[in-house]
Amino acid sequence: MSILDVPHVFIGSTDDGHTFVILNRRIREADQLLAEAGFRSSDHSGRTLYLLPPGAAQDVQERAGVAMYGLLAHTLDLVDLSWTTRWSPEQPAGGPDLLFQFRDDSVSVTASTAAARLLLEQHGFVPTADGASHRPRQGLSERALLGAVTAAESHAYADGLNARVQLGFPAPADIPARARRRSAPATGPRPMPATRRRSL
Repeated sequence: MSILDVPHVFIGSTDDGHTFVILNRRIREADQLLAEAGFRSSDHSGRTLYLLPPGAAQDVQERAGVAMYGLLAHTLDLVDLSWTTRWSPEQPAGGPDLLFQFRDDSVSVTASTAAARLLLEQHGFVPTADGASHRPRQGLSERALLGAVTAAESHAYADGLNARVQLGFPAPADIPARARRRSAPATGPRPMPATRRRSL
C-alpha cells in the first residue's frame, strides 16, 4: 500500500508545482466541489486524479482551501501534505526550516535550525547516525507515519517555521497507480486522522 491510499482524502503536491487530490472513498459531491475550486479530473493509472496547475501561491492556497473545507464536510479522514498551498504573507524568504522527503514510503527530514530539530524530536523523530537528518521511529504503519509527519509539519507552521513536504513525484505522471486492496481482518476503530487546517 502507498501512503496515498491510506486516508479517505489525500492532498499533495508534485515537485513541478501541481496540487493534487486523491479520493480513496466515494464522495458524491466531490467532482462538482473540486471542479468549482479549479481542479481538473483525469483517469490516472486506475484512479481519478484531481489536479490544480501551478499558479500564484495565494490563489492556489485559496482554491485548495475551499476544496479541503468542502471535503471535510463529508469526511474527517483527510491528510494534507501539499507545499503548494502553504502561502502566508508573513512567511520568511529562503529555504525551509524543515524539509520532509518521502522515498518508497519512508521519510527523512532535514532541519536547518535548532528549533526545527527540537520540534522533530518532540514528535518522535530521531537523528540519523551522521546527524545530517532525522527519521521517524522504526515500525510505524503507513497511517502512523502520515500522522507523525502531519503533526510535525502542522506544529512547525503554528510555530512560524517554514516546512516543506516533498512526496517524490516530479510531475503528475509520476504519481503511482492505486494499490490493490488486500483484505484484512477488522482491527477495531481507526485512529483519528491527522488533518491540517489553514486560515483563509
